[in-house]
Amino acid sequence: MGPDRQLGAELLGRIRALMGTHNVFRGKVVSLSPSGPFGSSLEARFVERPHLERADVILPEGVLDRIERITVGFSARAASLRAGGRHLRRGLLLHGPPGTGKTHTVRYLMSRLFDRTVFVLSGQGLGAISQTVALARALQPATVVLEDVDLVAEERTRPHAGTNPVLFELLNQMDGVEEDADIVFVLTTNRPDLLEPALASRPGRIDLAVEVPLPGSPERRRILELYANGLRVDGVDWDPIVERTDGCSAAFLREVLRQAALEGASDEPEPPLLDHATLLAVLADMTNASQAMTLRLLGSPS
Repeated sequence: MGPDRQLGAELLGRIRALMGTHNVFRGKVVSLSPSGPFGSSLEARFVERPHLERADVILPEGVLDRIERITVGFSARAASLRAGGRHLRRGLLLHGPPGTGKTHTVRYLMSRLFDRTVFVLSGQGLGAISQTVALARALQPATVVLEDVDLVAEERTRPHAGTNPVLFELLNQMDGVEEDADIVFVLTTNRPDLLEPALASRPGRIDLAVEVPLPGSPERRRILELYANGLRVDGVDWDPIVERTDGCSAAFLREVLRQAALEGASDEPEPPLLDHATLLAVLADMTNASQAMTLRLLGSPS
């Protein structure tokens, strides 16, 4: 209401622009999940943005380069790409066995893309995809992370899979984002064989699918040395440890070092001592037949 309709419209436009600029979610990492009766409302929880260095992400040569090219590289050149009429909407799928570092890689991307608003959906939160994409549109540049997406995006030809309304909503939302919208969809899954093919069959949904594999010998050595950082290492020969952990995941190696550090901790305020005998003993215990469930949970062969 006002004596000048055009002036009032301009004022409302400026207010809406300022609301977007100063939105409390802008530039933050936010975890969203349904709440209330029958998921009628949305609960937002702020998550501290990770601080990871590139050296903290140990993948086979070239894998991280491909991931960064479609995420960090696009973001750094967004203005130029938009000026050239190139679309900015993109999708990345990280797949591989449990414990190989898919979530760790996503956390690294969050630390590099510090100027983007990040929305993280997992578990029941995957049902909030429509509200999340609406927020991402308003707060772009934005990244939408969907963890374990096979929970809702199972191939429709499988029994009961086609009845999942979240799958159709996910497809609709990924299609509905404008091409010049600077929104990145990052999906992770342990079971790419279960995924609905339509996710990747249309350009603009998934532009790049990258396997995050079990670490080879060079990667296992680097992972062990990374997680031994800060400990007092005494006489450890990494070669037999690397050989005996063939087929083990990064999560399993981290747990080996954690338990070895626990064994080497003392009552004094000094770093735990890590020696070769303790490391071998912990590894033998963790690969014991009685630890089969732990092995499976950590993504390693029994």
